Amino acid sequence: MRLHGYFRSSTSYRLRIALNLKGLDYDYVPVNLVKSEQKSAAFTSRNPFASVPLLEAGGRDRAQSMALLEWLDEAYPNSPLLPAGVEDRYTVRELTYAIATEIHAPNNLPVLRYLADPLGHSQDEIAVWYRHWLARTLDPVEARLGQLGTRDFLLDAPGMFETVLLPQVYNARRFDFDFSPMPHIERIEAACLALEPFQRAHPDNQPDNPEKDQTV
Repeated sequence: MRLHGYFRSSTSYRLRIALNLKGLDYDYVPVNLVKSEQKSAAFTSRNPFASVPLLEAGGRDRAQSMALLEWLDEAYPNSPLLPAGVEDRYTVRELTYAIATEIHAPNNLPVLRYLADPLGHSQDEIAVWYRHWLARTLDPVEARLGQLGTRDFLLDAPGMFETVLLPQVYNARRFDFDFSPMPHIERIEAACLALEPFQRAHPDNQPDNPEKDQTV
């Protein structure tokens, strides 16, 4: 497997976590989104969506992170990302797709760039936009987690929900989002970050992170 991604891309981060949780080996191929490498003719000939992640697997180029997570669970059923029970699977999907569709869509890089140019919004205004869409979905996610109990993870072990939640929390912290009213999200974040698969997937530990090899 070869994973084409960007260290700070939340969708690439999702795939790194999922591959690590499943114990699947992969080679990492950096795609610099800031330099628009995902828009090159060579890349779009393989992924017309001009996005990351792109996963080379089974003789095929595959795109779209949520479809990839579902495919990984079907193609590699060991260490499943989704639980066996239909109601538990619904719970996971309810919260996971809320984050993936309601937060990521208005807050991804092409949208933020469009807000800046041509619409002319300042970075402060863009940060207000970003935090608005975070709160709109993370508030009800936090409320739902409060209804479901106080385990370290949504269910007994980390799975698809945590795979999607952690990258979003990481990016939210970059925009100074206040998580103090969200103890359930923070509890799950801390439990995940203590685990090796999440640590290896973290943006700080990726080879294309420009600060990775710097010492303080």
